[in-house]
Amino acid sequence: MAGVFEVEVDGVEHDHGLEQHNEPNQFDVSKLSPEEKWRVEHAKMHAKHKGHEAMHAEMVLILIVTLVVAQLVLVQWKQRHPKSYNLVTLFQMWVVPLYFTTKLHWWRFLSTWFIFSVITAYISFRATRKPLACTTPRLVYKWFLLLYKISYAIGIFGYSVVMFTLFGINLIFRIKPEDAMDFGVSLLFYGLYYGVLGRDFAEMCADFMASTVGYYSASGMPTKHLSDNICAVCGQPILVDVSEEGIIENTYRLSCNHVFHEFCIRGWCIVGKKQMCPYCKEKVDLKRMFSNPWERPHVMYGQLLDWLRYLVAWQPVIIGFVQGINYVLGLE
Repeated sequence: MAGVFEVEVDGVEHDHGLEQHNEPNQFDVSKLSPEEKWRVEHAKMHAKHKGHEAMHAEMVLILIVTLVVAQLVLVQWKQRHPKSYNLVTLFQMWVVPLYFTTKLHWWRFLSTWFIFSVITAYISFRATRKPLACTTPRLVYKWFLLLYKISYAIGIFGYSVVMFTLFGINLIFRIKPEDAMDFGVSLLFYGLYYGVLGRDFAEMCADFMASTVGYYSASGMPTKHLSDNICAVCGQPILVDVSEEGIIENTYRLSCNHVFHEFCIRGWCIVGKKQMCPYCKEKVDLKRMFSNPWERPHVMYGQLLDWLRYLVAWQPVIIGFVQGINYVLGLE
């Protein structure tokens, strides 16, 4: 270990218990190890904030009050104007991480964000065209369902890496704990972020396509009468009977007796977040639809992504607002 040092900041002396004592601030910081540099910064932070307990309590109070008020405002906004809330949330989900990652020069994330944005922009463009091409609904749901499954797998793998690191399994492979934890947290972030963003884009596209096809209307009656052999999600004929086993996909019948392509109704319910019949709006029983226990985690994962949207989209905005209040009031 390098020579022992003391740090004196604003008249407060911090002894870090090394073997020999030099004069305060009489050492070359560049020669210190990363751990010793962290100790120096830690000592400076304690010295800087010493005696500011009342100010810190005021800042915590401002944070708590702002979080409560912001939550109430967001809930009321979502209930009264869901369309504008969803659009603003989607925009923030897309842009806020871009700002921070650009500022921090996280090029790996920026590369994946650019690829995702290009493909999703093309898919969204196809979904919003009128008249709607007959192949577009299947293309949209296949892309977002694929993205959903990939994000799910990456998120689970990242979470597993984090748990293995906590239990010390990384040491078996001679991997440093900080490296393993960084890798796991990064994968977890990628999976959750693209999972949330993909579901929001899918919901927007589902609304546009279903309204264009004409068998679904967010408010009011559908503009078309649904035949028995037509899928109300994509508007294409159903070629496989409900009782038959399809080569590529099966046909699924809801409790309201309306039939759909399996991929269409799964995309509509899981990815598009529409837990109702696209035609008559009867509530879909997801437990009955996903009777296979291996498929149920996809439903729970979707609910988790909905909850995380608040943390990714609105939490940075609220924290920035709190910092603005503290700056105006002269609190540091």
